[in-house]
Amino acid sequence: MAIPDPHPGLVIRYSYLWQSEHAAGREEGVKDRPCAVVLARQVVADKTLVTVVAVTHTPPSDVAGAIEIPATVKRRLGLDDLPSWIVLTEVNDFIWPGPDLAPIPGADVQRFDYGVLPPGYFRQVRDQMIALIKARRVAIVPRTE
Repeated sequence: MAIPDPHPGLVIRYSYLWQSEHAAGREEGVKDRPCAVVLARQVVADKTLVTVVAVTHTPPSDVAGAIEIPATVKRRLGLDDLPSWIVLTEVNDFIWPGPDLAPIPGADVQRFDYGVLPPGYFRQVRDQMIALIKARRVAIVPRTE
């Protein structure tokens, strides 16, 4: 299967680099995980800069800094049944598709995305993230190729 075009709401498998890992000098994420595309913009011809937020099972210490993924959304995307959150206080920026995009393990056909967040839920993610950006509470972790 071809790599999908990036667009807001697309949930991909990606080696996310947490800000704490980046601050410690790491250049690669520790593991591949679901991540949601929140922004995709063409910066030069044939180069799309993508911004993603990570999905984690770890409950947030700051409830305003994350949003829980409803069980119905997780099932629709084919994710596990454990509670998960989208962390909104940090993002990774990278040129699409980049070397850290990963295929979904165990899929019958090679895929790099789980699907798309429902529009109503994505609007909640977007609106909460905009509020955090306005409050200067979002860290950007740039990724290299």
